[in-house]
Amino acid sequence: MRASLLGIVIIAALGGLLFGFDTAVISGTTVALTKAYDLSPGSLGFTVASALIGTIVGALVAGFPSDRFGRRWTLFIIAVLYFVSAVGSAKAWDWYSFVIFRFIGGLGVGAASVVSPLYIAEVSPARYRGRMVAITQFNIVLGMLLAFFSNYLIAKWDVGESAWRWMFGVEAFPAFAFFALLYLTPRSPRWLMTQRREDEARTVLERCGTDSGSVDDDITAIRTSLDLEHHSIREPFFRAAYRKPILLAVAIAMFNQLSGINAVLYYAPHIFELAGAGESSALLQSVAIGGTNLVFTMAAMLIIDHFGRRRLMIVGSIGYIISLGSTAWAFYKYGTNFDATGSTVVLVSLLVFIASHAFGQGAVIWVYIGEVFPNRVRARGQALGCFTHWFMAAAISWTFPMIAAKSGGHTFAFYCGMMILQLLWVLMVMPETKGIPLEQIQKRLGIE
Repeated sequence: MRASLLGIVIIAALGGLLFGFDTAVISGTTVALTKAYDLSPGSLGFTVASALIGTIVGALVAGFPSDRFGRRWTLFIIAVLYFVSAVGSAKAWDWYSFVIFRFIGGLGVGAASVVSPLYIAEVSPARYRGRMVAITQFNIVLGMLLAFFSNYLIAKWDVGESAWRWMFGVEAFPAFAFFALLYLTPRSPRWLMTQRREDEARTVLERCGTDSGSVDDDITAIRTSLDLEHHSIREPFFRAAYRKPILLAVAIAMFNQLSGINAVLYYAPHIFELAGAGESSALLQSVAIGGTNLVFTMAAMLIIDHFGRRRLMIVGSIGYIISLGSTAWAFYKYGTNFDATGSTVVLVSLLVFIASHAFGQGAVIWVYIGEVFPNRVRARGQALGCFTHWFMAAAISWTFPMIAAKSGGHTFAFYCGMMILQLLWVLMVMPETKGIPLEQIQKRLGIE
């Protein structure tokens, strides 16, 4: 693997680190926000979901600038959105301004979930592509861990009622670094080919590496897959030819959120408090969640290009079913009267849940969505998959406080049932994509 490729990927994946930080940081502020703005469970759910509504919009529109102006230029805009959101959320003068700035951050998260893995997939040779795109997921969970740990430290420093503002504001520093470092990255060679800038594409492939060992052969394969004489990058997306990758992307994105992962990440301290932990202990247990996420994401990164996408999904699905089932059992048994045993069952079960997610869906989703679409519609396909993911995330996160207040057992039992369906989908429908050049995946899915 070329050092230049790794450096490019690490910089592009910083969009994922900010993605993770921005989505997880609010988990340590829900109690303070409830007090500061006198929020009901429903309005708290909307406050948390405001960023997720932004991600839906960001994911939906990110495909256009990515195709029109390029993946790299769009990453610059994403960095600006992160910075504005961090400063604005910290300085918010009322609930309305806070929600607006969180929405802006959501735009950045949604767009980053489209563009960062899309860009990395297009600059990486097939033999490294799984690991390279998985660096985005590694950075997402690293960002989450940093958010959990940052929240814990700020709470321990006892800076008073402004603690929640500091929790949001620290994101401005990595956002600025991301913007500056993007100047060191090249444009995507496959995007350059859509613009008929073949000489520039050759230069990037020489720098990052090729699938075939020959720049000329890779250029020919990309040109053939685009077939711009008979197709256009602006041709209709929702058509029969693209039905299979569309259904694959929508399915994996929906199942990702029907596991309840964002509810656990956003409300981890709240869940642990429901299970009998004190406020400080709940924040510390959230750090354990983030650490487990990071360790098992690293494990998945090391084997995804050897073990394959489907096998990781199978292992993760089984872990989901066991951990969600035991969490549901604990809430059914203990209700609102948890003892030390019940609290331990919830903690261990959720650690297994996070490990299962990190090793399976978390490592696979962004890689897989970026692989199954042809070059000429990949940005729009990635946008559709990410839109589906964030739409479901908003629905789950918005409704979780209200549903969990009535029955934690029913909530986790539902997520468990959805993961049984995911396992069946993986076994019966999901095709393997490991080690296959992007242009060959297109042919295997029957797309001319």
